[in-house]
Amino acid sequence: MLTTANTDLATRWTRLRGEQPTLRIRDAATTLGVGEAELVALGVGQTATPLTSDWRALLNDMPSVGRVMCLTRNDHCVHERHGRFDDVQVSGPHGIVLGPDIDLRLFLSSWRYGFAVREPLKDGERLSLQFFDDSGEAVHKIYATAETDRKAFDVLIARYRTETPPAVEITPRKPDTPDRPDTEIDVEGLRTAWRAMKDTHEFFGMLGKLKVGRVQALRLAGEEFARELPARALRSAIEAAGADGTPIMIFVGNRGCIQIHTGPVKRLVETHGWFNVLDPTFNLHLRDQGVARVFSVRKPTDDGIVTSIEAFDEHDRNILLMFGERKPGKPELETWRTLVARIEKQAAS
Repeated sequence: MLTTANTDLATRWTRLRGEQPTLRIRDAATTLGVGEAELVALGVGQTATPLTSDWRALLNDMPSVGRVMCLTRNDHCVHERHGRFDDVQVSGPHGIVLGPDIDLRLFLSSWRYGFAVREPLKDGERLSLQFFDDSGEAVHKIYATAETDRKAFDVLIARYRTETPPAVEITPRKPDTPDRPDTEIDVEGLRTAWRAMKDTHEFFGMLGKLKVGRVQALRLAGEEFARELPARALRSAIEAAGADGTPIMIFVGNRGCIQIHTGPVKRLVETHGWFNVLDPTFNLHLRDQGVARVFSVRKPTDDGIVTSIEAFDEHDRNILLMFGERKPGKPELETWRTLVARIEKQAAS
């Protein structure tokens, strides 16, 4: 039964959809000043089925449904990848999916609510699993496609549905911890630690140990390690990879999930302020105006230097990471390294 507050929210959402019928639910939640999970929860009993919070078991069962489309996004970028859940490894609050198509890093301590959602369409329904953090923000979504085993998907939903879902209680997102003043940062210590890295995964630990913000570190490390580029350089790098066929890795994440595409990008399209990759198994939607800072970054590893293009918004939150295609134990693609050097040269001219 809807509470008075929920009835009021349902009325406001109905009115908003009447005024803006193409408005996406995430944008509707922002307009209404609520979490997206609150809008989804209004459909319980009709379009939404609450799920138990046994994320580990549910994810381990995902291979049974066949090919799906996984969607992970942040405020300025949407990453959509088609494929199967293969090699699912979930232990405690962390999980990884290491298939050739679906490649995820999961931070399950941030997952709070889950729903199976059936959105009516003219020719059927759109079926998905949607997961949210305690602020009501979506951390990951899994959509059925024409290649999905719908019967298996329905069995999975029946297995993990709950008749006693927790009430959706939104906790506002805490403000980001501000960086310490630059004058308090041991810059030489930062450079020494950076130079000593053997694996790119050591980077986060280094930042925490030295108590330095990510963008702050990129600013202070010097051109041996990082160079700030114009915001347009991110798009230029994607366009260059598309033009010469360089296979790349694109990481897009939020507090609950990082999703990775590995391979070439081909069909690049701009629509209404969004720069898009529209390939058969991979779609990317980048809001150009959200990109405030871009850096080229070099990290030493046992396999040689690993080069990335890293983009951030006005709050220094990461939007996207871009690498050349690579696997541990193998050096970076020379074509990718050359591409980044060309982007840097263009920025300097």
